[in-house]
Amino acid sequence: MYVPHIEGKNGDKVEFNEVLLVDSEGKISTGSDVKATVTAEILTELVQGDKVIAFKMKRRKGFRKKHGHRTHYTKIKIESIA
Repeated sequence: MYVPHIEGKNGDKVEFNEVLLVDSEGKISTGSDVKATVTAEILTELVQGDKVIAFKMKRRKGFRKKHGHRTHYTKIKIESIA
């Protein structure tokens, strides 16, 4: 699973406390009343996403602006949900 970039090294354990949705045997719980903790391991510390290009242009004015970026992600493996 890929998540937005998290500080850490390969093999580090990460814990997520703010879970918004849990499916327990067909029963779905959402919102702030969910009390779950996800434990995961970092597999790859930095993965770059696809290049996104933002191009701005004003017709008949000669204005052209090209801007691009690649979002950074971290690859994790979920070990347990409690």
